[in-house]
Amino acid sequence: MPERAEDARSERMRARPAPPARPEILALIAETAARYAGHEALRATGLSASDWVALFQSNIEIESAYNPDARSHAGAIGLGQLMPDTARSLGVDPHDMAQNLDGSARYLLMRLAQFGSPELALAAYNAGAGAVIRHDGIPPYPETIGHVRKVMAVFDRLQGETL
Repeated sequence: MPERAEDARSERMRARPAPPARPEILALIAETAARYAGHEALRATGLSASDWVALFQSNIEIESAYNPDARSHAGAIGLGQLMPDTARSLGVDPHDMAQNLDGSARYLLMRLAQFGSPELALAAYNAGAGAVIRHDGIPPYPETIGHVRKVMAVFDRLQGETL
């Protein structure tokens, strides 16, 4: 599996400037990420607390462009684009910004713990864990490949902003 994750990393698309985000949304994203900065999945994958904050924010940026009212064609809701069944299983209201972000953070951390790399966790966040397992890596779906590349490009951009 790691070879495919490395392939995705090496083929990242150039990050575009972030869409404007309301300061209170950025603060809520940072607060949510900070709450989980000591999670075991981060230590296991070698991600620092600052890496985690950047990864989580990057995923939210690509998922919803910081729009708390975002809805996908598939029915995903809110900043983290949680599917209703996923939100229900996490015990969160996907229409509530804080709960949506909390569920999104926990779900991404579950996938990090399961797959051991940011790229595979992002692929599972997008296409489902089953798809990553079936394909033994990032599924060959254009949407999923694009999602992983875009999130990792934003991650690189955000990491560059903190240097």
